[in-house]
Amino acid sequence: MGVGIVVPLLPVYAESLGASGLYIGFVFSVFSLSRTVLLPVFGSLSDKTGRKPYITAGLLGYAIVSIAFIFSDTISGLITARFFQGIASAMIMPVAQAYIGEITPKDSEGFTMGLFNLSVFGSLSIGPIMGGFLNDSCGIDAAFIVMGILSFTGFLLSFFCLPPIKEEAAVGRAVIRIPWSELLKDRFLSGLLILRFVYVFCIGTLWCFLPVLATDSGLSSTRTGILVMLGIFISGVLQVPMGMLADRSNKKRMAIIGGVIVTAAIFSFHWAESFWALFSASVAFGIGGGIAMPPLMAMAVIKGDDAKAMGTIMSMLTMAHSMGMFFGASVAGLAMDFLSLRQAFPLAGIIMLFGTALFAIFTRSAKGKTL
Repeated sequence: MGVGIVVPLLPVYAESLGASGLYIGFVFSVFSLSRTVLLPVFGSLSDKTGRKPYITAGLLGYAIVSIAFIFSDTISGLITARFFQGIASAMIMPVAQAYIGEITPKDSEGFTMGLFNLSVFGSLSIGPIMGGFLNDSCGIDAAFIVMGILSFTGFLLSFFCLPPIKEEAAVGRAVIRIPWSELLKDRFLSGLLILRFVYVFCIGTLWCFLPVLATDSGLSSTRTGILVMLGIFISGVLQVPMGMLADRSNKKRMAIIGGVIVTAAIFSFHWAESFWALFSASVAFGIGGGIAMPPLMAMAVIKGDDAKAMGTIMSMLTMAHSMGMFFGASVAGLAMDFLSLRQAFPLAGIIMLFGTALFAIFTRSAKGKTL
């Protein structure tokens, strides 16, 4: 929720500091860059030493970075704060996903990961509305303060409520260290990584430039927050029912259908000019993500369990997420500078369509309802 509060505000804030489209994209992509570099390190270490230390340290880091945002009154200061926020993020998401994956009952991967994603997407969807309201009524510093309070609350809850490290499944288990080069030879896993990458590429484009598009269209910060929130909210609502459906049906087919819907939705932003047109495109984007992501995460849990390397595989998936955000924001920024703001969206749609096709090809060999 703390992260979601500032998502719709950062692009507009960066623009107010004189940032070009490329620098607006870099505010988002530098976060993914620092996170990507350290994801393999924290994921692998958590397989050996336990998950709790990294989750708590990452949340505390988020709280500290929130204070840094308040004093970042230049574009370079903003980029630096985002860089360190990416380091903190590398400690949290893949490790938390691995934690959940290890306590997931067999044949309930879709439901459990859907429930976990509901907590993520639900809070991210509330955040932009809160951020827009705080910015309109109290200024952007209030949004940074609330983000810090929420992050520190998460740190306290994790520190005191998670079981001791010695009770974790990863601790005391013989760790099988499989090189990434070997894992990437698995075509099915590569397909999962590609679909995750292109989906988040589209999210990076939307999070970075939908606020600018909405502001240029004369919409308030609150309405902009609603638009940014909407896709995540719809996707979050669908996580649990689609996860339950994924446990009982063909996961690959569901992921492909979701990918096609996301493709159509991201293209539609190119022609959307009114609030309600942008609203409809955001809803469609959320539906596509809500259908595609639960089966994808369920398949990742099954792979992680089979390979006895849950933390490593979740780190790989999160790295695909980070790279998607990095390139989505950067490429969209270049498109804005050299073409036009609206051209960034069909470009993302082409990449999403291509990635969905590759996913279908790479996962074609796996038979049956399990995958």
